Amino acid sequence: MFGRAPKKSDNTKYYEILGVSKNASQDDLKKAYRKAAIKNHPDKGGDPEKFKELAQAYEVLSDPEKREIYDQYGEDALKEGMGGGGGGHDPFDIFQSFFGGSPFGGGGSSRGRRQRRGEDVIHPLKVSLEDLYNGTSKKLSLSRNVICSKCKGVSIIFLFVFVMLVICSSFFLYEDFCTTFCSKGSKSGASMKCSGCQGSGIKISIRHLGPSMIQQMQHACNECKGTGETINDKDRCPQCKGEKVVQEKKVLEVIVEKGMQNGQRITFPGEADEAPDTATGDIVFVLQQKEHPKFKRKGEDLFVEHTLSLTEALCGFQFILTHLDGRPLLIKSEPGEVVKPDQYKAINDEGMPVYQRAFMKGKLYIHFTVEFPDALNPEQCKSLEAVLPPRTSVQLTDMELDECEETTLHDVNIEDEMRRKQAQAQEAYEEDDDMPGGAQRVQCAQQ
Repeated sequence: MFGRAPKKSDNTKYYEILGVSKNASQDDLKKAYRKAAIKNHPDKGGDPEKFKELAQAYEVLSDPEKREIYDQYGEDALKEGMGGGGGGHDPFDIFQSFFGGSPFGGGGSSRGRRQRRGEDVIHPLKVSLEDLYNGTSKKLSLSRNVICSKCKGVSIIFLFVFVMLVICSSFFLYEDFCTTFCSKGSKSGASMKCSGCQGSGIKISIRHLGPSMIQQMQHACNECKGTGETINDKDRCPQCKGEKVVQEKKVLEVIVEKGMQNGQRITFPGEADEAPDTATGDIVFVLQQKEHPKFKRKGEDLFVEHTLSLTEALCGFQFILTHLDGRPLLIKSEPGEVVKPDQYKAINDEGMPVYQRAFMKGKLYIHFTVEFPDALNPEQCKSLEAVLPPRTSVQLTDMELDECEETTLHDVNIEDEMRRKQAQAQEAYEEDDDMPGGAQRVQCAQQ
């Protein structure tokens, strides 16, 4: 972010808020902030606005580069060059960066701050059409991260620290106490506030681009990798090696109910990877229906293809269709019924079960294709003419036939024919575009 350096403005306000002089050291700033922040914390009945001012003042003055700009130009320079006085961090986050949490109970302020939520883990689950028709259950073994059972993902002395902070704050002994306990990790994996980012997980770099231009860049702290805390090697938990989580195998039973759809989600709340100070996300299985060799599904209906011979189409048919649950269905035509090519017939209540209303089912549609013989001999033609309706074509005289031009029919695949013609038209269009002056000739023709 860029901004012009303003004229000098008030550069003493933040020092007055913390109650320190302009030449106060970093240790003096820390002591002053800790004392005032505990005194004014909203969970202890303090003024929320005063608590916010303290956090903003400390955030600026604890950063050497921000402090230099503040001392030189005042608060206006921070507002213009750094987007609002450098107070972009939550005051409770700054407070917790000292103590790893609220020392007055709970995980945050009395205003009910939201806990960060972990990511959901999505797994595709392939199922057959039979699985979706009949319902099934599948047991799946998954690996996930869980909070280390030995160190619980936090320092085992945190609770003791919190209680002692409240007691010591009344006697102004919190500084010595924090120096003794809070800065040292326990043998069970206690973490310390990262000195590089002061526990925020973020570093802010400020560059002077000129006498009237500054630039602020924000990036994850390279010392703690954005976690806001570090652990000494000698203090790391022997079970999780300081990672705070360990891998665990877990078996989940996924219930696929009758009538579920392709793409439907089955959710296991709170079963994703665990992490300290994070609400665990969900494991979500997304159903992916495999292609079926016979049945096709469209919503709650099923479709199946069946080919009849010409004799079956004209004289009747019957065949057995094995359904998705293994039941044999007898499919037959009515006496004297003729089935035409590309005709559909339906059977009620033999489609897919309706999800969560399995007693209801859609329809089963059968698409009939009629297979004609390639040729007939003269005797077969005479036999058919004897039983079939008479020809409807007009009988032509020899004179009329002599006046006609005879043609020859040949077999053709109309889809292939249309694709070929479309490709030829596209090639001709591209060749016309490549010709010099082609566009001009088209324009003249339109005129």
